[in-house]
Amino acid sequence: MQKLGDFKLPQFFNYPPYFTLQPIRETREKQVQLWKELILEYCRSQKIFIVGLEEEFPLFSNQVIERSLSHESRELFLSALVSEGRAEWMDKSHKKCLILWLRIPDWADYIINFVKQNGLEDSVMTVEDIRTGIESRGTELAGIDRVVLMRALKLLEQKGKAAIFKGSSTDDEGVKFNV
Repeated sequence: MQKLGDFKLPQFFNYPPYFTLQPIRETREKQVQLWKELILEYCRSQKIFIVGLEEEFPLFSNQVIERSLSHESRELFLSALVSEGRAEWMDKSHKKCLILWLRIPDWADYIINFVKQNGLEDSVMTVEDIRTGIESRGTELAGIDRVVLMRALKLLEQKGKAAIFKGSSTDDEGVKFNV
């Protein structure tokens, strides 16, 4: 089985037709589904939040079989993730895509569970501590994209489960959890 670093690639990754958009609808639907799952799993395992359509991305080419996805294929697979709420285009020209291997509400739930498991109820943390603090090491929150984290925290704030405090810089924004 082929690997990308410590990530095990699925069997289809070595099947050349999967690097070319398939003309038969049923086959293309299966192809799109496999690529969506692969992109989400890879991004989650590598903590990748942003995929550039025109930038090098390890999944988009396979040197072993000398195949690469076309621009059209890349955009189709990322757009399929966008249509499911698993990604968002970051610009109007669709050059960068924010990958949401967990949807924002799922991130919010994850944060609440993290707070409860670590006994942080009614405590104040900086946003940076949530991303890089000792408690976050080895969790999904370690290195989380700041935009994704802030959106999840704002959702928690709307639900009355957190209060965000503005600091003098983005480095010292704080959050008080009311769980």
